[in-house]
Amino acid sequence: MAYLNLLPWREAQKKQQQARFMTTMTAACVGSFLLVFTISAVYSSMIEGQDGRNNYLQGEIAILDQRIAEIKQLDEKKKNLQKRIELIAQLQSSRNLGTQIMDEIAKVTPAGVYLTNLEKKGPSLLLVGKSESNNRLSNMIRSVEASELLTSPLLEFIEAGKDDTQLLSDFKMHLMVKGFEAVQGASNQPKPAAGGTK
Repeated sequence: MAYLNLLPWREAQKKQQQARFMTTMTAACVGSFLLVFTISAVYSSMIEGQDGRNNYLQGEIAILDQRIAEIKQLDEKKKNLQKRIELIAQLQSSRNLGTQIMDEIAKVTPAGVYLTNLEKKGPSLLLVGKSESNNRLSNMIRSVEASELLTSPLLEFIEAGKDDTQLLSDFKMHLMVKGFEAVQGASNQPKPAAGGTK
């Protein structure tokens, strides 16, 4: 006689398969969660480390920027000091130049030429005076051209005196001082000619 299994074995087998499937799915979900959590933790750690390095670099960059600003300030101070040193050196070398100019003007002014006013404007000198003749002014211009301190004589005008009884002609002459950087600190006020005659 044939053996018949009347128990619900198919339902039991189906339940076992479902249980294994659920176990496998649960294990897969847990494994996936753990994998994602691990990767996330690793990347978070890497990001935190990079943020820390970035913060450190930003701090160092800020320090370097501050030092660069200080260096620029020092460069400006150095330039100012160099300018002051150059100015002091110029003043030191030219402290007697005003006297030298007056002495040179006295040398180049011939007899018969009388200076009534001397005025300095920047590097130029303005001479105003009277002359007995044009030849004497020509001699004065040649003397200025041969001078080591004065240069570029320019006769602005020469005219006979307004009084017919006077034999003197009025003139105005411009001169340049050589190496004017040495006399930048000199006074710009008009100076009367010393003595009035040469």
